[in-house]
Amino acid sequence: MKGSFNLSEWALKHQSFVWYLMFVGLLMGIFSYFNLGREEDPSFTIKTMVIQTRWPGATQDETLYQVTDRIEKKLEELDSLDYTKSYTRPGESTVYVYLRDTTKAKDIPEIWYQVRKKIQDIRGQFPQGIQGPAFNDEFGDVFGSVYAFTSDGLTLRQLRDYVEQARAEVREVPNIGKIELIGTQDEVLYLNFSTRKLAALGIDQRQVMQALQSQNAVTPAGVIEAGPERISVRTTGQFASEKDLQTVNLRINDRFFRLADIADIERGYVDPPTPMFRFNGQTAIGLAIGMKAGGNMQVFGAALKKKMDSVITDLPVGVGVHTVSDQAVVVKQAVGGFTSALFEAVVIVLAVSFISLGVRAGLVVACSIPLVLAMVFVFMEYSGITMQRISLGALIIALGLLVDDAMITVEVMVTRLEMGETKEQAATFAYTSTAFPMLTGTLVTVAGFVPIGLNASSAGEYTYTLFAVIAVALIVSWVVAVFFAPVLGVHILSSKLKAHKEQTGRVGRAFEGGLLWCMRNRWLTIIGTVLLFALAIFCERFVQNQFFPSSDRPEILVDLNLPQNASIEQTRKVVDRFEARIKDDPDLVHWSTYIGQGAIRFYLPLDQQLQNPYYAQLVIVSKGFEERQGMMKRLQKILHEEFVGIGSNVQSLEMGPPVGRPIQYRISGADIDQVRRHAIDLATLLDQNEHIGEMIYDWNEPGKVLRVEIAQDKARQLGLSSEDVANVMNSIVSGVQITQVNDSIYLVNVVARAEDSERGSPDTLQNLQILTPGGTSIPLLSFATVRYELEQPLVWRRDRKPTITIKASVNGDIQPTDLVAQLKPEIDEFASKLPVGFEVATGGTVEESAKAQGPIRKVIPLMLFLMATFLMIQLHSVQKLFLVVSVAPLGLIGVVLALVPTGTPMGFVAILGILALAGIIIRNSVILVTQIDEFVAQGFSHWDAVVEATNHRRRPILLTAAAASLGMIPIAREVFWGPMAYAMIGGIIVATLLTLLFLPALYVAWYKIREPQKQSS
Repeated sequence: MKGSFNLSEWALKHQSFVWYLMFVGLLMGIFSYFNLGREEDPSFTIKTMVIQTRWPGATQDETLYQVTDRIEKKLEELDSLDYTKSYTRPGESTVYVYLRDTTKAKDIPEIWYQVRKKIQDIRGQFPQGIQGPAFNDEFGDVFGSVYAFTSDGLTLRQLRDYVEQARAEVREVPNIGKIELIGTQDEVLYLNFSTRKLAALGIDQRQVMQALQSQNAVTPAGVIEAGPERISVRTTGQFASEKDLQTVNLRINDRFFRLADIADIERGYVDPPTPMFRFNGQTAIGLAIGMKAGGNMQVFGAALKKKMDSVITDLPVGVGVHTVSDQAVVVKQAVGGFTSALFEAVVIVLAVSFISLGVRAGLVVACSIPLVLAMVFVFMEYSGITMQRISLGALIIALGLLVDDAMITVEVMVTRLEMGETKEQAATFAYTSTAFPMLTGTLVTVAGFVPIGLNASSAGEYTYTLFAVIAVALIVSWVVAVFFAPVLGVHILSSKLKAHKEQTGRVGRAFEGGLLWCMRNRWLTIIGTVLLFALAIFCERFVQNQFFPSSDRPEILVDLNLPQNASIEQTRKVVDRFEARIKDDPDLVHWSTYIGQGAIRFYLPLDQQLQNPYYAQLVIVSKGFEERQGMMKRLQKILHEEFVGIGSNVQSLEMGPPVGRPIQYRISGADIDQVRRHAIDLATLLDQNEHIGEMIYDWNEPGKVLRVEIAQDKARQLGLSSEDVANVMNSIVSGVQITQVNDSIYLVNVVARAEDSERGSPDTLQNLQILTPGGTSIPLLSFATVRYELEQPLVWRRDRKPTITIKASVNGDIQPTDLVAQLKPEIDEFASKLPVGFEVATGGTVEESAKAQGPIRKVIPLMLFLMATFLMIQLHSVQKLFLVVSVAPLGLIGVVLALVPTGTPMGFVAILGILALAGIIIRNSVILVTQIDEFVAQGFSHWDAVVEATNHRRRPILLTAAAASLGMIPIAREVFWGPMAYAMIGGIIVATLLTLLFLPALYVAWYKIREPQKQSS
């Protein structure tokens, strides 16, 4: 590079400008650090939309084929569609639209717009009476702060008033996002009537409804233009409360009736209840609060806490406010923990630098660390990257790598100073001899992280900041090494240094002896290394596989699934029993219960559940990670022994894209009954494996139906239609909304229904009297028959095929991926015996892991191309390219050596680390090969050039390996980063030894270099 521009030389000539840039860079970095957003985990896009449609009165089959199927057919036109999942109940259709995992987040709003347009195009094809469709594309909204309001002696309505007041006040908090209330029960004004009494009086309930609707209607009465004034005309008569209804007089069939005389008027709550919410077993209303995107959770959390403290002081005695979830506290703990780990890593790297390089040289390296970190913080702020699990972990990983270039620069300067050169000459030579190889090594290392950066899956989106932060840190570290470090070195290093050769000790001589032995016994070294590599590949089967580990948060999720025809009241009773069993657990902090629905998304990777009356979910907070494990076992024991027949699941929170129960198998086919039978057979097969835990079907249970067969000819003779009969029965059994009452900020429905004794018994239909248009009461059974039948209460479909999913938890220490691999032969045999048109598919952890790894495999060729291109630019030789690259796979020896003895699983993040490991290994190899070329150019024999280059590069290579591996110790204890840290530590240590011993042996073997004969003096 003689004659070319020397950046270090330029920096030395413009030192004032360099010091200015250092100061500005550090200052900006400090400001950026405090301005960075704080999160527990990076955000990723939930690529799912929910389309809900109602068709009151329709059967399950009618809803399936006239609503669900039409929507699914239209959605098949969507280019980005991965698959559809639909959930159909009588009168209710829910369709989930899942986009391909590789769909870019920025394209999703436009895709959801296209979905709305497509469904709008087929609105004319839907049956009459359809309500909707309604679209929910905010499925992934997170409500990080959840409060439970409880009361002692207040009604739910009174408590709700206080919660609504709190909602209005917290709206003032900066960066406040969506706010939702949980567990509210809408008030209803019930008109409870006796069917027998109405029949005896000859009153048709439809006439009562029409009269009330007419009086309560909000109808414009006109506007009078009186000269210069406009005067609005208003009519009275609208209902404001139940008292207004009690005083209503009705004229029916020329007779006057007081409404209170023919119906019992009461104010109550919606019946059956809507999903309920409880805190520590006490009925509660939840206030769930989200933050706008891009906000700082800790700043937002502090402002919200201050506002909530103000709200609480204004509440009356008896109203309690409890914190269910506080994301700000979680983020503070998580970021604080990672910041401490980052500080530990900095201390470790500095210790390596000072111990190995000495105080002055170590100080130069130490000064480069804050410079690099400051510039990375500036980049993070301006690119919108927050401080969270992935970005902070990336900084810790990068620490050991970013000092590499500075160490090389300082090492060369020290060597040249030992040779008697001036500081300026040493700094200039360091750039000339190492800048380009270092840049090549840096770019090769960055290329190793490219599969992470270009992985378009949800898992890739989750881990993207790992690539972004490390790539920027490495590139900035090269700039610091060639621009700032020389200036620092000139001012810090001593100009009088003893020759390093004189200090070669016992370790150095032992290493050189080992090196010469490997070079002289080159083929034995090569064959031995290849055998070790083959052994590592063989032993890889003993490494457990994993997608993402469970979270280390203290929350435990407990799912309770009753039979699918169970009422929400029955679900509540089961929850009562379970809460009574857990309330005295010694490791319990508090718990919240969601009856009839799953927990609100208080944590992004939460696998959210549908609203269903037969389902309940508890979020139990334990005292800590260790206590959580023991408590989970106790909960599983209670459920297994005391709640037989209840589908249950106990699990911790997930990390990464949500999966739910880890073991899932789907069985699909055209015939619903056959799908059900095959699903039962498959579940029986799975149950034989000791590692399969609690299993549930997402549907497979017929429910009872009362079928009213109307003799249409007889009904028409009586002047009745099926609609008339259905309306009468609906008003008796469920109740019919007549009108609404405006009550403050609420709308209170007025519902007419039969009294309790008639409404709760199927016998009511047997004795029901129907009033004909002529005023005559006719028994229902005179023109209809009533019988019980069984039908599917719901049907799940996937891509328009009826599909039953069997979901199971895992017993024991085996990983879900390994369990699925263990079951594969039996599942394949079972699938081969299914009739044509039926199939079994594997879901759960295995499917999500495959989705995440698929895009990585596609990017690996690009990674290899970039690495090869950078190496060819540096080496200009295909043979040397082969030599350098041949060492990279050998890092697997160290990976397996680290994972197998420790029992650490190979997770998605560990795989990313192994891919990046290739770049780190190649980086050291290319610098060593380049050094050999330089010694050959200086006149050394090829043998001596290999020996001298290896000895010359030994210390910086070992130092950077020590810094990189020891720097990862703080995150090795983390649940999330542990597998990656172990894999990279093992890989770096072994690959470093191979670079210094195997690569020289391979080099002399490849070029057939012989050791020169020693000549006598």
